[in-house]
Amino acid sequence: MLTACSVSVPESVQEANALARRLIPGQARHIEFREAPTDGADRFTLKSDGRKIIIEANNAGTMAVGLNYYLNNYCLTTVSEYAAHPVEMPDVLPEVPEPVTVSAKLPYRFYLNYCTFGYTMPWWGWKEWERFIDWMALNGVNMPLAITGEEAVWQRVWRRFGLSDDQIRAHFTGPAHLPWHRMVNMNSFQGPLPQEWIDAQAELQKKILRRERALGMKPVLHSFSGSVPAVFKDAHPEADITKVSNWGRFGDPYRCWFLSPTDTLYADIQKAYIEEQTVLFGTDHLYGLDPFNEVDAPSWDPATLAAMGTAFHNSLQAADPEAVWVQMGWFLINDRKHWTPENMEAFLGSVPRGKMIMLDYHDDWILGWKLTDRFYGHDYIACALLNFGGNTLLNGNFPTLIPFYGETLREGGANLKGVGSTLEGFGTNPYYYEFVLSLAWDYPLSPEQWIDKLADRHIGREDAAARELWHDIIMNIAPKYTGSGVSMNAHPKFGERWNWTVKYPDIKGRTPVMDYAWRKMLEIGSDRYEYKYDLVNLGRQALGDYFDILKDSLEIAWNNRDLALAKALKEEMSQVMDDCDALLACAPELNLQPWNEAARSWGKSKEEKDYYETSARTILSTWGNATNLTDYANRQWAGLVKSYYKPRWMMFCDDIIASIEDGTQMNTGRFDERIRYHEVRWAEASVTPIEYNAPADPVQLSKDIITKYKF
Repeated sequence: MLTACSVSVPESVQEANALARRLIPGQARHIEFREAPTDGADRFTLKSDGRKIIIEANNAGTMAVGLNYYLNNYCLTTVSEYAAHPVEMPDVLPEVPEPVTVSAKLPYRFYLNYCTFGYTMPWWGWKEWERFIDWMALNGVNMPLAITGEEAVWQRVWRRFGLSDDQIRAHFTGPAHLPWHRMVNMNSFQGPLPQEWIDAQAELQKKILRRERALGMKPVLHSFSGSVPAVFKDAHPEADITKVSNWGRFGDPYRCWFLSPTDTLYADIQKAYIEEQTVLFGTDHLYGLDPFNEVDAPSWDPATLAAMGTAFHNSLQAADPEAVWVQMGWFLINDRKHWTPENMEAFLGSVPRGKMIMLDYHDDWILGWKLTDRFYGHDYIACALLNFGGNTLLNGNFPTLIPFYGETLREGGANLKGVGSTLEGFGTNPYYYEFVLSLAWDYPLSPEQWIDKLADRHIGREDAAARELWHDIIMNIAPKYTGSGVSMNAHPKFGERWNWTVKYPDIKGRTPVMDYAWRKMLEIGSDRYEYKYDLVNLGRQALGDYFDILKDSLEIAWNNRDLALAKALKEEMSQVMDDCDALLACAPELNLQPWNEAARSWGKSKEEKDYYETSARTILSTWGNATNLTDYANRQWAGLVKSYYKPRWMMFCDDIIASIEDGTQMNTGRFDERIRYHEVRWAEASVTPIEYNAPADPVQLSKDIITKYKF
């Protein structure tokens, strides 16, 4: 009698198989993963064996990278980070003519920003997280920031120090603003945080971490950065606790209190936090600790900064001897007045080498390693930021990105250990982040070839016209759209911008090249989901550009007291915003409805649902309780354009028309008050209902709009 032998399948292969089944269930059986040891560097080999595609690699994460390389370059398939995007595959898997071996040039591939958890992820459930974690694995990310659910840890910690649950929950902000609570910027805004949220997020974090670790990632968890509740300060008057400098013009009730790391209580709280977090979530010994994000240090004396750096480090080591401090580098480039070379060296130099990893935060704009003598010997990761607030401009400056990263990879020093992205939110162009992450590998593709393949996989075939268009978009068109929004999204005003938060691209109105790109994309044609998304993305930018012309024409009509023209422009501006809203409704990732519905899904009663939706709306609109950050997270989204941005512009047009009719000057102060009233009311879910457009066919709608406005 024959007995079947039990063959042990390595865990890495099991996880890679599971990932393939999630993403390409119809073809997964034709993909064979094999574990292959290496000399320490991550490496995969891709080849064909009959009808099988063989991917050999040293761990599950690198197997995923090998799969992605095959999907992108042979199947012409894109796996989006958006769960709403389907994975579109050929019926028959293409052969790999010759084996391909690819190795990682750098060991660390970091991803995410504290802000991403507020601008993109606050309402995600497991469906969204599961796809996103798979996307990170496919793109080689092995060091993701992972801060979901940490309020459950803090609840346990503050209970140890005598606080009640009511006091603790009142210390937390509402869900969408928790990243800034965690970064020592603000407390209590839209609190208290519901207990159900705290518990559910902790359970979600456990699932996130299990999957990330299963795919070979080492998540960066949080640590104690110094923020303490006001009631803790009152209970410990002897402690060295100071009020943090004002952030975002939030009022005093929302200001943070900072416990100096040199105070003996600091190490006690740090130890309690690491202990409780490890019980709940485990540890990979990587800890984010960011005490001075956009706030002042208690002192700018170099010796004091050095003492604080030493104390921060010692507190982590006492709690976990294997701890490595992961520090955002944003504060060093954002506040160069205070963070002088002397102060930077004093602070960073106080931490032993090998115990800190710096995130060079904005290498697509400024090379931080050059300002800091390569971070004074600390290991660092070159990160591209690219997106602020989830803004939806067609931005991403490849002509700058490519030489900046080329210089960094050549001259960044032996302590350059990785690449990554610190994007604040998901906007419109995920391929920029895919390109940055690809730089960690010795792929046999030049940037030009990479763009060719991007064009191929967005339409599902090789096409010379599509390749030419995508080169034009990436190298010539997108770089023009530096800024943070279009005037359609801005507080209405002639001349100078009303607020710093919506910076228009310096393109001076409608651009023929943008019109051409939209028309050309329409001519190319494809049934691919990515192609239809591209149509919407190009179209909303073209309509935003056209709106700029109408706004400028309205100013001319007002100056000339041309009543008929002003009335006609009001009607056309209204129609453009309606058409833009209808086009945006064709893409769920450019639509307010899924955002608000996901927020409401976390509540049970109507009151709870309204609470979560108000948090979701607030961060997109008023942001906080002052006008300073209004519209910082502006975005061209269906529902948002029609219900929030359009009424502001229609009120403005009405006042312009009234001033022409009356022969008077516009009362801008009164107008600003009316706008603020609209903004505050809109943010309240129980006050302002929203009607959403049903999605249409983006191809036909694009044709109609192009014809209507003669693009």
